[in-house]
Amino acid sequence: MKSIRDTMKITNAMYMISSSKLKKARKSLEDTEPYFYTLQSTMARILRHIPEMEDVYFESPAREKKQEDIRAGFIVVTADKGMAGAYNHNVIRLAEEEMAKYNDPRLMVIGEQGRHYFEQKSKDIYKEFRHTVQSPTLHRARTIRNEILSHYLNHELDKIFIVFTRQVNAMKTEADIMQLLPLKKADYKMPIPPGITVSELQLRPSPNEVMDKIVPNYIVGFIYGALVEAYCSEQSSRMAAMESATSSAKDMLHELDILYNRVRQAAITQEITEVIGGVRAQKKKRK
Repeated sequence: MKSIRDTMKITNAMYMISSSKLKKARKSLEDTEPYFYTLQSTMARILRHIPEMEDVYFESPAREKKQEDIRAGFIVVTADKGMAGAYNHNVIRLAEEEMAKYNDPRLMVIGEQGRHYFEQKSKDIYKEFRHTVQSPTLHRARTIRNEILSHYLNHELDKIFIVFTRQVNAMKTEADIMQLLPLKKADYKMPIPPGITVSELQLRPSPNEVMDKIVPNYIVGFIYGALVEAYCSEQSSRMAAMESATSSAKDMLHELDILYNRVRQAAITQEITEVIGGVRAQKKKRK
């Protein structure tokens, strides 16, 4: 019972720590979201005015390949630690399902849990991002962006996906996969309401050069958002796991308390019975 109480103190403390980390990470994401939303709307505006524009960062029918010829890269975001329920299992399972659709997929891992898992499975890891996932920052997102852009622009990879965990709400998380590169023009088509005047757009030195400046920064925001979402989901999953562990500990303590009282009561009853038996024996001896 003492051991369970000590463990319950630990699970309670971990719950509080995860709650604090979750709030801090959410605040960081909210502070940076307006900038990246502005980049996204600017890209949509350019494509609305120049829908036929061809750019290396966007899908193009001329560059399409057969499924078996596509060289796909997968960035898999897992946690550095366990004790977070099915968090790591779900994202790894989704990554394996998606990688099975391509011949020779390239695996890029963020997080110690994912790295250990794929090493045990003897999977070749194309690139390891060794920095911790415990404190996602824009600097780390830029480092990942620079790495994947070099592979993409050098035609080493045709498609790049990121597999991470999204927080649906305060109580639910789910593993998700998004295509980082190339971008899809259809995702940036925003219908113009009737009666809205479309202003003329001037892009200097050229539309492609403007887009080539915007897209890398937008990808940083995309990666940073995914890292923060994964981090928040990890903390949320750990909070749920610790809450469940604390509840189970309370149930075990209740059962053990009843058992302890029964055993103690039986021992006391046995002692009373022995005392009464001894007294009776002494009385018979005197007679």
